[in-house]
Amino acid sequence: MEVYADYAATTPVKQQVIDKMMEIYTTHYGNPSSIHSIGRDARKYLDESRRFVAKQLNAKPSEVIFTSGATESNNTAIKGIAYANQDKGKHIITTKIEHHSVLHVFEQLAKEGFDVTYLDVDEEGLISLEQLKSAMTDETILVSIMFVNNEIGTVQPMYDIDEIVSHSNALFHVDAVQAIGHLDIDFHEFDIDAMSITAHKFGGPKGVGVLLIKSGTNIKFPQLGGEQEVKRRAGTENVPQIVGLAEALKLANQYRDENNVHLMNLKNQFLVSLQERSVPFELNGSMTDTTGHIVNLYFPFIDVETMLTLLDLANIYVASGSACTAGSTSPSHVLVAMYDDDTRANHSVRFSFNEQTTEQEIKYLVTEIHKIYHKFKEEV
Repeated sequence: MEVYADYAATTPVKQQVIDKMMEIYTTHYGNPSSIHSIGRDARKYLDESRRFVAKQLNAKPSEVIFTSGATESNNTAIKGIAYANQDKGKHIITTKIEHHSVLHVFEQLAKEGFDVTYLDVDEEGLISLEQLKSAMTDETILVSIMFVNNEIGTVQPMYDIDEIVSHSNALFHVDAVQAIGHLDIDFHEFDIDAMSITAHKFGGPKGVGVLLIKSGTNIKFPQLGGEQEVKRRAGTENVPQIVGLAEALKLANQYRDENNVHLMNLKNQFLVSLQERSVPFELNGSMTDTTGHIVNLYFPFIDVETMLTLLDLANIYVASGSACTAGSTSPSHVLVAMYDDDTRANHSVRFSFNEQTTEQEIKYLVTEIHKIYHKFKEEV
């Protein structure tokens, strides 16, 4: 049996999405900026996708910018807001457990003279609202906080964070990449100024994402060239992939509730089965403020590299953290921030599931982890 349990890194493209994309590739292939009928035909699908994405996220179509994915969306939002508002102050806030497409941007801005505050998290991966309040000053122009953490699945108290930020002059950016398909995202219910998502995390193609920018937000757009995306993001729009993103978003929201029940049941089965087999482990993250699709576990009896290798040999595909840090010898910055200790990070594995994961796959996964435990137990 093969078990893919790395859905937080990427998901397979759904067949309905592929079908929609192939129709565009083969029949509606025009450049949406061309004024002839073939170009106008492509423009129709681009505009329809923009309206649909806006409706699904309760945004205005004019607030939707199609990008190449979350990294571009995060970079554009953070740099664009910081540069456009630096005359009002140069203090910006994020957390220690953000994705590197956020953290590395803040590090660069710090080198350019911005004053950066990195919020701590507790052992469940949650920020302190009091620390956020204390960090806010009249000079704060931007707060960027991830909705659902990509390594541990912890959901930040976004309503409370939103309340704090909305009573300041700061603008608020949210990386919502791991939230789509798991939480009900309403762009205008929150006082969010910018939000990033990417299609390949919820059954869409790689290389396409969305940056939502609230109307009236003061932001500089860095990509120069043509007048695409209402002069906000130059470059010919990838219409087939944009249509694929819209279709994937439709499916993710349509089946979100039943998928969440399935995922929570799988997560419970996974943890209970490990306990029943007396495999020593501890959960990294929260049991309550969490989604069902990510489970990060600390195994004290084995280092993460050995565990990943042995699981791979058993045709089980998991990760030690974000796929964007693959090849890095550094421990997970998320777990180091949570526990202030490299040891736990060096013995922890991220498992991530989706609606395609079966109970049989969970059973096989638990069986193989149990075998590995007893192998190392005997060698000690």
